[in-house]
Amino acid sequence: MNRINLYIKRVFDVTASLVLLVILSPVFLFLLILIWLTLGKPVIFAQKRLGYNGKEFNLFKFRTMTTEQDEQGNLLPDGERMTKLGRFLRKTSLDEIPEFFNVILGDMSAIGPRPLLVEYRDLYTSEQWRRHDMRPGMAGPVIADGRNLLTWEEKFTLDIWYVDNWSLLLDMRILFKTIISVLNARGINQPGQATVDYFKGTKED
Repeated sequence: MNRINLYIKRVFDVTASLVLLVILSPVFLFLLILIWLTLGKPVIFAQKRLGYNGKEFNLFKFRTMTTEQDEQGNLLPDGERMTKLGRFLRKTSLDEIPEFFNVILGDMSAIGPRPLLVEYRDLYTSEQWRRHDMRPGMAGPVIADGRNLLTWEEKFTLDIWYVDNWSLLLDMRILFKTIISVLNARGINQPGQATVDYFKGTKED
């Protein structure tokens, strides 16, 4: 993507995020208080993710799980720590409202490949790594076209296609499809999982 397109995309990201944060500020404050009353601190969960060119950043989300541990001090499985409020927040994607701050800070874009765990850094093929040629997005081709109903390989294929075919019109199409996907609560979790199975790598051809 050339500099002009990057600039246009960045202006759109910041403008849209500021407007939406203002509109959603009552919801943001309400959830902030509700999560604090039900789960305590911290209310906002920060997790290291890989961003543009593989640079690490802290992804912000509303907290959806407890910190319950077993007798050995290990965290219990996600399904056991997920609260009813947490399931609702994930189903509606309201847990991702704090990511608007990531967009404003320049860590993320409104639309792009979803940012993944830093633990995956050495598991990508050279082709899959190209998903980091753009800023990661709050919404993206994977969320729009199946989310966690897709295999990891299908997700990466969509991400690379997006990087190679980006346009503002494509972003508008993905945004519209993402809204429909969220309203339908489609593919929130991987079948049989409370969240999603870990990526274990793909062999190079």
